[in-house]
Amino acid sequence: MTSTDGRQKWLTVAEELATALRVDAAERDRRGAEPAAEVDALRRSGVLAIGDWATQQAVTRVVGAADANVGHLLGYHYLQVWRSGLFDTPAGDNLSGADLFWAGVSNPLDAALELRPVDGGFEVTGRKTFATGASVADRLVVSATRTDNGDKVTFTLDAKAEGITYAGDWDNIGQRLTASGGVVFDHVHVPADQVLGVHDETNPRLSLAALGFQLVLAQLYVAMAEGALAEAAQYTRTTTRPWFLSGVDTATADPYILGTYGELVSETQAAGFLTDHASDRLHQASERGADLTADERAETAAAISSAKVVSTKVANQTTSRVFELCGARATAAGYAFDRFWRNARTLTLHDPVSYKAREVGAYFLTGEHAPFTGYS
Repeated sequence: MTSTDGRQKWLTVAEELATALRVDAAERDRRGAEPAAEVDALRRSGVLAIGDWATQQAVTRVVGAADANVGHLLGYHYLQVWRSGLFDTPAGDNLSGADLFWAGVSNPLDAALELRPVDGGFEVTGRKTFATGASVADRLVVSATRTDNGDKVTFTLDAKAEGITYAGDWDNIGQRLTASGGVVFDHVHVPADQVLGVHDETNPRLSLAALGFQLVLAQLYVAMAEGALAEAAQYTRTTTRPWFLSGVDTATADPYILGTYGELVSETQAAGFLTDHASDRLHQASERGADLTADERAETAAAISSAKVVSTKVANQTTSRVFELCGARATAAGYAFDRFWRNARTLTLHDPVSYKAREVGAYFLTGEHAPFTGYS
């Protein structure tokens, strides 16, 4: 557990990192290059080695508000280290604590990797379509299906291991600096001691990994809304002109602008509190270890799905409506306010939020547990 002073130290580091990221966030978004420099900045700052759960969550939000791409990479890094520890094997121990950047290759709906037993371990072959951060990572957490018995096995690899190539084909409208393109494995050797374990889909503890992904997304959605509001507010204070019928001299005195900010800020804060509550629930569930029950897991899943539903709406609404608060001139390409909406619109399509709403409704009305899947 990190002390209050320790957490504040890391939040200060995160704020300094965020300040630096904001300086050229728009320009870097336009270039859309591989985020090698951004990951180097994370390494230098030391935040990759943070081990305290609550501090990780807070730091992800601070960094994500400044640059949703870097927040995405950082949040997934923490996720990969944490989910590796869900396996009760030596390979899952001590992944944290070093300035190594971890990424994952485990898209649940893209079961395209085959794992063949060989002397000393396995050999993995195939292609995954999406693998956020993999091409700029130091280490990978990978899931593949055994060819002999159909087991889904999770293991770690050096991201530069022989036989791994990166497609560099991520060309979407948002999250352009997350290196979320494909990755190809051509008979890559997997040493036996790097196998984390078999994913048992009936095991409540191992199933928490899917909830961890959903939590990271919710945190990022809140961060996107916070970032859009922060930059819009700066523009409103310094540049936006009051409408001529308002009867006021400054945009910051316009009652419609004030009221709209009030709504968006309140909704974003509410989404943040709800997401932090969900984060606490997941941490508690994770700490239960093998004693975690199906009922406890279901309650945790409902809390995270609630946060996902609310944060999705808040992110998409806030990143769109900030233009109303800044005015027509704010649509100039140089300001790049559109990056907040593009990022939110892209990432909130990760998986259908309507299914999360259904899970919450079913749990509330009938007590139905969310199914154990790669997304719930």
